Amino acid sequence: MSDLTPEDVREILRLVDEASVDELELETPRFTVRYRRSEAPVESRVETAAQTDGLVDVTAPMVGTFYRAAAPGEAPYVEVGSAVEPDSQVCIIEVMKLMSAVVAGARGTIAEICRTSGDVVEYGDVLFRIAP
Repeated sequence: MSDLTPEDVREILRLVDEASVDELELETPRFTVRYRRSEAPVESRVETAAQTDGLVDVTAPMVGTFYRAAAPGEAPYVEVGSAVEPDSQVCIIEVMKLMSAVVAGARGTIAEICRTSGDVVEYGDVLFRIAP
């Protein structure tokens, strides 16, 4: 059996998306892939924090391992004080060796970094706080 390439995975996910499948489990002798369509796109998961501080929370769109940089030894995507746009990548979350980009979802300045690279995060965990 040959290994799946990143292109194969993208094609599988494209087909799943086009079919409007809500859940998929693909099991082979070497690995298992589980996919569950989220209830909302990543951009809409950015929630406004408590009115008292006016900051915007960037939350984890999935369960996985949080990384601030593309690879060990590379510069983080953002630091406290970095200016971001809604589509600015702020980190990646790894799930079963598949890396998913997380975007800011809001315009502003990174006010707080709430996780450390390598942390396991749960869906909805606050990763960053943005001052609009």
